[in-house]
Amino acid sequence: RAVPPPLFGTQHIMVKGGRGGGSKKKAQSKSAKAGLTFPVARIGRALRTMRLAKRYGAGGPVYLTAVIEYMAAEVLELAGNAARDNKKSRIIPRHITLAVRNDEELNKFLGGVTVAQGGVLPNIHSVLLPKKSKKDA
Repeated sequence: RAVPPPLFGTQHIMVKGGRGGGSKKKAQSKSAKAGLTFPVARIGRALRTMRLAKRYGAGGPVYLTAVIEYMAAEVLELAGNAARDNKKSRIIPRHITLAVRNDEELNKFLGGVTVAQGGVLPNIHSVLLPKKSKKDA
């Protein structure tokens, strides 16, 4: 038995409207669009669940993500330098504390922050140091 030919032939029928046309783009994340490493969608979702405002724009999570990523990169760079100064290849909480407390702006920004297992900056008050006698000088 012969199979009847298809009603519309083998060509694709073009329909008006829609977006763009036949060329489908690969899905791109908000982070990739913004050129960021940190997750924009996750931070946007966190903003929504915190209910800080009834509504927020599309650029808010992107801006916040960029700021958080910059701050993390800044702290990690300084902590990496502190680790290298101590001849270590891994960053430990002590290196983060040294990095933050030795940087004036980060120390002001993270003034009320305590890093677990971070310790304190080595500091001996000048009054507590032994007095130099005239014979030593």
